[in-house]
Amino acid sequence: MRIFVTGATGFVGSAVVGELLRAGHHVTGLARSDAGAAQLAAAGAQVLRGALEDLDSLRRGAAQADGVIHTAFIHDFSKFKENCETDRGVVAALADGLAGSARPLIVTSGTALVPPGAVATEALRAGAAHPRVASEEAADAAHARGVNASVMRLPPSVHGAGDHGFVPMLIKLARDKGVSAYVGTGENRWPAVHRLDAARLYRLALEHGNNAHRRWHANAEDGVPFRAIAEAIGRGLKLPVVSVAPGEAAAHFDWFAHFVALDNHASSAYTRALVGWEPQQAGLLADIEDAASGYFAG
Repeated sequence: MRIFVTGATGFVGSAVVGELLRAGHHVTGLARSDAGAAQLAAAGAQVLRGALEDLDSLRRGAAQADGVIHTAFIHDFSKFKENCETDRGVVAALADGLAGSARPLIVTSGTALVPPGAVATEALRAGAAHPRVASEEAADAAHARGVNASVMRLPPSVHGAGDHGFVPMLIKLARDKGVSAYVGTGENRWPAVHRLDAARLYRLALEHGNNAHRRWHANAEDGVPFRAIAEAIGRGLKLPVVSVAPGEAAAHFDWFAHFVALDNHASSAYTRALVGWEPQQAGLLADIEDAASGYFAG
């Protein structure tokens, strides 16, 4: 298949590109810079120059492909709501390029968008109060007009060498504060997946091709207690591990306090049964403590 991938040079997207190429697919990646184009060419992928703000380039890439995997997102938290709405337009443009066909579109979202209070499953819709649901709403709108659209929900931690997401943020914060902290008892849970396992699921979902299933859960672990994550970071940095009272969380963690206190017990049982996905890589805690992953380098 000829697959168009956005975010193709990113932490998740580059793993997806490698997985697709190893499986014999032909990949075209979106690149906005010369460096990104060179990275894609070196990996063995074709290059489409463009950007998320250039909707015509997205329509063109989708129209020329047998399927689309959308992993890109503008990670500027100072303009988070605006970037979520930008992603709504991106998904709509990709859907335009696939309209009138059964070619699949996989849109990236997150398990943390499922409202708390119950185990997050593929059957549950995302909570409407969060700006990031724009991507899922756009996928639903695409599906409603006949596009073969589905949603890949990633857990809060997608880990592995080169990670620049939430765990590295926690490590930097611990270094800055001199302690590795959790909120309250630290029993709140973060699901997690290694980037290579996530990449394989993107491929399996794409090859499955059945638009009757519109949500995939890419968590290898249903919920790692946050205290255990803080303890692993404390061991790695040789720092004390402390509890922060809920009322003091914002002062300690700043804007990140919401994510630190997140309880996102999630299941991927239906996804696994549907496409036979069985994660094979290290779990989150083992990966944090593996020197080869480089979490504590520097």
